[in-house]
Amino acid sequence: MVEVSASMVKELREKTDAPMMECKKALTEAGGDLVKAEEILRVRLGSKASKAAARITAEGVVAISVDAAGKTAALVEVNCETDFVAKNEEFLAFARKVSQLVLERDPSDVAAALALPLEGATVEVRRAALVGKIGENLAIRRFVRVRAQGRIAQYIHGGSRIGVLLDYSGGDEALGKDLAMHIAACRPKALHGGQVAAEEVARERSIAQQKAAESGKPAQIQAKMVDGAVQKFLKEVTLLGQPFVKDEKVVVEQLLKQRGVVVNGFCLYVVGEGIEKKQTDFAAEVAAQAAAARG
Repeated sequence: MVEVSASMVKELREKTDAPMMECKKALTEAGGDLVKAEEILRVRLGSKASKAAARITAEGVVAISVDAAGKTAALVEVNCETDFVAKNEEFLAFARKVSQLVLERDPSDVAAALALPLEGATVEVRRAALVGKIGENLAIRRFVRVRAQGRIAQYIHGGSRIGVLLDYSGGDEALGKDLAMHIAACRPKALHGGQVAAEEVARERSIAQQKAAESGKPAQIQAKMVDGAVQKFLKEVTLLGQPFVKDEKVVVEQLLKQRGVVVNGFCLYVVGEGIEKKQTDFAAEVAAQAAAARG
């Protein structure tokens, strides 16, 4: 039997917001597997146990550059260690310059972007110089360059922590901006259900099947419950299936039909998404430093 440590319980609790004893029970049942334990909690406690997906754990900014024709755009995420540096004007200026270079030069990846010329040197040289000046590590994490089928709408929110590029045809600029704001607020994973990762759909189906089985209802009813749960999930995580943020009585797909608009695609960056932020035990760090000084 796998021993469930206090640190494992703490990690699962931080991810799910579930009661401590429930976390311990789930970890014991899952043999110490955190992913499986989270699934068990979601079956028992519902959607609260998936809140970790929206947690932001790293610092930095997003920057957007769009060409004069509004047809091509670049979205870049540049990371730093603290929120304080994320507000530094030199850091912000560096992020803007990188986004403009990505727009103009279309590099293939981050390594190629770092090799681009910038102010008499390269992006990498300028990055390293800024690290020395500011005193924090800085990194270009990711970028995307979009050539629109229609036209580009852009939106930056939350002190440059959330960035959206939207490629849409028809409608007007006001609606384009509203749709980009909706994406920033509701954070869809895909445009429609067919674009949602198969493994995510399979996981939701598995959870729904476990919940249905616990209901004790006939197999046919259970199958309908599972299908209904999966369809509900797909509506929640896709742009076309979500209620429009400015009028929740209307689903985005209905709004687009009413206004004669087609969304060709979108890109959403949330700073630090998917990055685990290092947790520092300040008291332990001070004690260790004091012990080292005595030694």
